[in-house]
Amino acid sequence: MSALALSVLLSLVSAVAYAAGAILQERVATDTPDRPYAPLHHGVWWAAVALNGLGAVLHVVALAYGPLSLVQPLGALTIVFALPMAALFAGRRAGHTAWRGAIMASVGLAGLLALTDGADSRSLDGGERLVLAAAAFGAMGLLFLVAQSVGRPVVRSMLLAGAAGGAFGIASVFTKTVAVDWTSEAPTVQAPSLGVIAVLAACGLLLSQAAYRGAGLAAPLATVTVVNPVVAAAVGLTLFGEQFRYGVLGTVLALGSGVVAAGGLILLTTERLAVQTREARRHGEARQHAGRYGEGASAARPASWDRPPDDSDAPSDPDAERPQVGEGVDVGSVPRPRTHLEVEMRSGAVAGGS
Repeated sequence: MSALALSVLLSLVSAVAYAAGAILQERVATDTPDRPYAPLHHGVWWAAVALNGLGAVLHVVALAYGPLSLVQPLGALTIVFALPMAALFAGRRAGHTAWRGAIMASVGLAGLLALTDGADSRSLDGGERLVLAAAAFGAMGLLFLVAQSVGRPVVRSMLLAGAAGGAFGIASVFTKTVAVDWTSEAPTVQAPSLGVIAVLAACGLLLSQAAYRGAGLAAPLATVTVVNPVVAAAVGLTLFGEQFRYGVLGTVLALGSGVVAAGGLILLTTERLAVQTREARRHGEARQHAGRYGEGASAARPASWDRPPDDSDAPSDPDAERPQVGEGVDVGSVPRPRTHLEVEMRSGAVAGGS
């Protein structure tokens, strides 16, 4: 097997691992809504963490065998794999709008990454790393605070997913700088950068877990999948000297690809908002119908139904209310609940007639 074919295979398996991890994360978010960030006691969550870690390792190995322009666009297939896998293994089918949004986001992202031309790898100095880390954590904190003040679950999830994608993207940038500067003579020099990578990866995992609460699978996953490489590409264009292929034409095509990807995310967001609106409307109609039914039942119910039975309702002397033959009492007017009286009256009438 050639190195290029091995890179493609590893990239595809990496995308499948990421998709499976996202499906499990969404399931955990549904099962444990009271623990949106770190459901540590949920075994499925640790399986999702392991799958995400496997996907990251396979992605890095794929980059070692193939070019960045090929491996990165294949990573966009995560959302395309996740939808049929969720329908097959979890029974959660996506609508036509979600499919269109996912495909648009994937195509736009693939086009954007395919047009990015990597320059010679270079590193960032200490000051650049410090500024980049401060900007990343500041942006994540701002998105997190804004998300907490938003009432719509889908919008909140998209903000959290955007923060998660940004964390993963900046972690990729620091990973690249560490790989360029790594030497066996002084590995401890990279300890601060390795610490930043670990913190960013953990923040991205926790934020992405919270993003799946109340928003389904497609919209948060597509947001993370798109924002992650876009942020890394933006840093590469500004700090690493990367540029788009084909000059002005490539720049125009890249902008068009970005618009397509953004349109896909908008479709996914509006589709989920429409689903939640329909569910809320059905829930409200059900509650209104239940309220009307309860009021009608209460109005039609006799007051004595709500009073607990007591001994005062029963006559103290059964013979005091027993009708006597010859007092003008019609046998047919005897209340049906007291059938024993009717039997006695009929017995007395027969005896008198004889």
